[in-house]
Amino acid sequence: MTKTLVIAEKPSVGRDLASALPGKFAKHEGYLESDDSVITWAVGHLVELVDPDEYDPKFKKWRMADLPIVPERFRLRPRDAKAKKQLSVIHKLIKRDDVGAIVNACDAGREGELIFAYTVETAETDKHVDRLWLNSMTKKAIVDAFTRLRDGDEMRLLEEAARSRSEADWLVGMNATRAASIRLRAAFDGAVSLGRVQTPTLALVARREEEIRAFKPEPYWLVEAKFEAEGERRYTGRYLGGKRLPKAEDAAKIVEAVTGRPGEITQVERKEERQAPELLYDLTALQRHANTLHGFSARRTLAAAQKLYEDKKAITYPRTSSRYLSGDLVEEIKPTAELVGRNPYYRKAAEYVTSLQQLPLARIVNDAKVTDHHAIIPTRAEHDVDKFSDDEKRIYDLVVKRFLSAFFPEAVFERTRVETTVAEHVFRTSGRVLVEAGWRSVYGEVAEGEKPDEDDTGGDQLLPRLDTGEAVQTLSVESLAKETQPPRRFTEASLLAAMETAGKDIEDADLREAMKESGIGTPATRAAIIERLLSVGYIEREGRALHATEKGVQVIRLLGEHPLTSPELTGSWEHRLGLIEQGQDSRPAFMADIVKFTTETVAELDKLKEVKIERANLGPCPVCGRDVIENRKGYSCWSKDDPGCGFVIWKLKAGKTLPVQVVKQLMANGRSDGPVTGFRGRSGRSFNAKLKLVQNEEGKWRVEFDEEWARQPRPTPPDDETAEPVAVAAAEE
Repeated sequence: MTKTLVIAEKPSVGRDLASALPGKFAKHEGYLESDDSVITWAVGHLVELVDPDEYDPKFKKWRMADLPIVPERFRLRPRDAKAKKQLSVIHKLIKRDDVGAIVNACDAGREGELIFAYTVETAETDKHVDRLWLNSMTKKAIVDAFTRLRDGDEMRLLEEAARSRSEADWLVGMNATRAASIRLRAAFDGAVSLGRVQTPTLALVARREEEIRAFKPEPYWLVEAKFEAEGERRYTGRYLGGKRLPKAEDAAKIVEAVTGRPGEITQVERKEERQAPELLYDLTALQRHANTLHGFSARRTLAAAQKLYEDKKAITYPRTSSRYLSGDLVEEIKPTAELVGRNPYYRKAAEYVTSLQQLPLARIVNDAKVTDHHAIIPTRAEHDVDKFSDDEKRIYDLVVKRFLSAFFPEAVFERTRVETTVAEHVFRTSGRVLVEAGWRSVYGEVAEGEKPDEDDTGGDQLLPRLDTGEAVQTLSVESLAKETQPPRRFTEASLLAAMETAGKDIEDADLREAMKESGIGTPATRAAIIERLLSVGYIEREGRALHATEKGVQVIRLLGEHPLTSPELTGSWEHRLGLIEQGQDSRPAFMADIVKFTTETVAELDKLKEVKIERANLGPCPVCGRDVIENRKGYSCWSKDDPGCGFVIWKLKAGKTLPVQVVKQLMANGRSDGPVTGFRGRSGRSFNAKLKLVQNEEGKWRVEFDEEWARQPRPTPPDDETAEPVAVAAAEE
């Protein structure tokens, strides 16, 4: 009797599959077995593309003459000893005589297909493969999916796109990193990491940082007046709706002309505004909202969503790029709403949805916009929300509210615009009142996370009833001194949005949808890209803001307008990978273009050998008075011609490169002016801390943390991101 071998992506998924399949499963090392089936698993990626030196030992040395490195055929190896052990288990199971067929039960998407393809390639088997395609991890969904297995050959194009993505990243990343590191040895200590996706993402942040640094604030003035109509109906207006006046005296003249003078309401315009419910979540939209509302990083949101999907069975597959449902899910909508409505917190909204005789499906159901997976929605599985972690509760809450609100009517506002004229000077006022809450009632009257920006118009006010021709008193008038503001730093929410649209600033939801196929990375990979930039020291978190470090800015500055920094180019590659999945582009053509691009990139980076790196001069040494100059590893008064006095401040401290301004503070005062951001503990968490400069008995200088927890023999600091979460190794000279 032959058995079917089922290969899942993770052990937890393997156990879930076993609980849904018939028969009793016995536990073995690395797999489960019943009379009919054997279930085993990868642990994420078990294998990876080998390093260049495994193709030829000469590549152990990084030399420009050897670049570009383009393997004729890419080879694979186990990621580590643990992966090698599990890979061996899978190989033995595949080769068993009683295993007649294989089911690919890895995550239903590009990366899941790659994990399976690489794993089976190393086993060198020709056994038939079927594909299990899951959107939900509930028992019913698993059983249904096993009755509708797809032939593995149907996944050929998805596999080709997956392999193309993997090999393109290897070719561009490996060659560009080597070329840049070789040519910029004089500028940076260690490798200069570049990549097909990470570099254009860094370029977005670094160029924004350059704009902020170059920004020169300019003063301007606004004039604001408070008015009162008969019956103590008060409101505020701004001169010409917030017109910026370039000189203080211009504003002063208006204040003088208006103060104490009567006015008249010369125009009142009222109109109805309607606001449709938000589209359902894909992963990027969920990550953006969780960052805006709760300050969650993209990685933190993904981790919670994955737990809700795999362990709690509470939401559908999270790594989706679709914000729509397919037509076959329509019959599931009301039963799902009924189930989530058992929670008192969602009962009222759920009852509204279940009471509808006809669901509004036009904005929600669209088969053409559902490819691998539909939007993230709650499942019909029974679960105890009280047993969820805090993060899981918050993400589940977002998913449930977005799902329920999608079936509610539009929110209706009355927009009022008022013009008040005083001594021929016109002041404008804007107000907006929620008339019908519609979908917003699911969240309360104001949708959560919606905080109107402060702007020069004065924002929307809750206005009394006002009519054209009414006389008003001018209660007060004042001149407001302002300064132009630099561009805002990216948050993870705004960076994810920029990645989704290849750097284009698009707020309209439908236009964003149209751009998604040409974004940087995919919903499943964007969190990892951001974390990669943090880990290599190119960007840092400061509260919710992300800013480029000096190293990150310098790398992009040196690359200039090289196509590797272009979000549009990377977006076009992602679009082509999508076309490969659809059979509208070919893997050979795409890879030929990637090889051509890699060759051109190496040639372009080779020109960096002519670049002179400007070193910072930090002024006189606090010990000997010689100039302290930046070098690759630190700041010291040493030079080739003069050994100096031995004073040095090493650049690297707890995963952070100390910027020039902080080093100047340490030289001048022996301490930083305040907490410095962007340190990383051994746990990987970031933290902020004050610094001090000390000299030991041997006369050597070092930078230490100037915090109470750092003065303890075994530091146990508070559990927050303003302090070091674990004991940190000494300064990393």
